[in-house]
Amino acid sequence: MSGNSSMRTALGRVKGHGASGEGTGHFIASRVTAIALAILGPWFIISAALTMRDAGYGSALEFVAQPLNSVGLILLLVIGLYHMSLGMQEIVVDYIHKPFGKFVLLLLNALGPLAIGAAAIFAVLRVNFGA
Repeated sequence: MSGNSSMRTALGRVKGHGASGEGTGHFIASRVTAIALAILGPWFIISAALTMRDAGYGSALEFVAQPLNSVGLILLLVIGLYHMSLGMQEIVVDYIHKPFGKFVLLLLNALGPLAIGAAAIFAVLRVNFGA
């Protein structure tokens, strides 16, 4: 037994030590967010079309000021930004080969949607609860 006292097979030793080790979770998250967006997107379009009296700023403020609409809009924003981030992460990991460029783009992919989401949620809450 020259140094290899393990009873595991070669496949058992390397299983789970792939390139990323998180492909299944990423796949499931992208599919779940896609299904949620397939429900929330049409809801938003239909409810905005049926509720808003015109395409003006005041009508949009009235639409967002309703509690159910604001919760749905926040869910749409958060899930949409997360879905976008998952897709961009996959693109960067697959097609950017320089380590520094990959690091910068993945950092921007993490911080950009976070900043946009925080600003969008703040705007919705400010409209809902007043200035």
